[in-house]
Amino acid sequence: MAQPVKVAAFMDMGTNSVRLMLVRFDKGTSYTTLSRQKEMIRLGEGQFDDNYIKPAAIERAVAVCKNFVEMTKTFKAHEIIAVATSATRDAANQKEFLERLKDEAGLFMNVVSGKEEARLIYLGVSSGAKISGQTLFIDIGGGSTELIVGDKSNYSYLDSLKLGAVRLSMLYTNDITGPIPLKKYQQICEHVKNSSIRSVQAIREFKIKDAYGSSGTAQNLSEIARMLIYKGDESKKFILRLKDLKQISKTLCSLPLKERKSIPGLNPKRADIIVAGAAILETIMSETRIQEIKISGRELRDGLLVDYLDRESGPYEGETSIRLRSVLALGRKCNFDEEHAQVVSRLALEMFDSGKKIWLHRQGSGRRDILHYSALLHDIGAFLSYNNHHLNSWYFIKNANLLGFNNREISLIAANAFFHRRGIPGRKHAQTAGIDDRGLETIKTHAILIRIAESLDRSHAGLINHARFRLGEKNTVILELDSDKDCDLEIWGAQNHTDAFKKIFGKKLVIKKQ
Repeated sequence: MAQPVKVAAFMDMGTNSVRLMLVRFDKGTSYTTLSRQKEMIRLGEGQFDDNYIKPAAIERAVAVCKNFVEMTKTFKAHEIIAVATSATRDAANQKEFLERLKDEAGLFMNVVSGKEEARLIYLGVSSGAKISGQTLFIDIGGGSTELIVGDKSNYSYLDSLKLGAVRLSMLYTNDITGPIPLKKYQQICEHVKNSSIRSVQAIREFKIKDAYGSSGTAQNLSEIARMLIYKGDESKKFILRLKDLKQISKTLCSLPLKERKSIPGLNPKRADIIVAGAAILETIMSETRIQEIKISGRELRDGLLVDYLDRESGPYEGETSIRLRSVLALGRKCNFDEEHAQVVSRLALEMFDSGKKIWLHRQGSGRRDILHYSALLHDIGAFLSYNNHHLNSWYFIKNANLLGFNNREISLIAANAFFHRRGIPGRKHAQTAGIDDRGLETIKTHAILIRIAESLDRSHAGLINHARFRLGEKNTVILELDSDKDCDLEIWGAQNHTDAFKKIFGKKLVIKKQ
């Protein structure tokens, strides 16, 4: 019997545009791109004055997303993987905006950190490029610029700078309809230079062999160079030299906005932001001593696809996923007790799996993974202060820029770590701010499982081999412990959580050692 066709949609909402890619998956990791769509929405227009996405921009975004979601239905997509970047990430009204997308467009948009955005861009661009040796990747968006150093197999450096074509245009050239004065252009370049000093210094430490530019800014500048300087030479279509970029920048600045729109190779809709984009690229190339870049048509949404395929197939033998590597790296930076964390995670997952079998909860594999990572990180704040280690753990996780996770997942992991010690998660807690009802129920389940698992390794000696739930009589759940050692202290500690267990699951908990 032939397997049913599987279609997925990948959506990227940036500061300037929304992009959609629809993909049909065939056998193994083979796939076919069905459609690539892009609509300019200028989400960041006017935002950089007060960090609020303006009502008109929200209306544009919601309308486009409605249409894109309808398109995914036409193609019978089974899921939509959607991420939002700089403009949404920095918005003070982010929550209200995401709620409108969910309510009016039926779209659950996940916000990613700057470094996660950079990682996804690396995956997208590197997977479609011929790379040998350390390569610099430059992606200039509307609100941010991502800089990555990596080779064909992995990245070595990730950074996200608050330098975008829309952001800097709003700051420096928003009211200029005539030519851009050279002094103004130099001010933009100086701004970029000052904002990128740390990244530039780090990049200079690598022996960069090649460089790639991605996104609309780089593509448009390359096409202008091909038309004006290379006289339409097709062989020069995907390269851009620094000396030619400097010449293009002067030409762009010399023209008023109306004439700029008619420059061959330039998308007229980018005419008002292309000067700032050119300043960013010229400065980054100059400061990193890159004389030429190759232009890639691949981008973040391609990275979403590569990341999706990696998650579906799992890591190769002997490897770990980017998510687990990121979690372990954070734990080790905090000098956590890794053996204890692994025991707590193992016991919590055993209770999760056995609890699902008896319908204690109905959470799937995605939330199981969240429990796994939460249990590993639950104690990382102890190195600073044990008395408030749950609060410290929450803070470190929230601010760690964990790679492979969106902001919602990071919030869940952080909240799980906070509530593993005591309390029932509720709306009164600051640690649940911005988390929806489904997320709150997830935290309640995870926190009590981690709390019990923590008590079952109270001595940090790994005395409990297994911990599994089974149904008892009269609305009772039995937690069966497998241990060949004296573990009375662990059992006593776990019994302290029976009241919280009943409040969360509505069942009495009885703990028995086999």
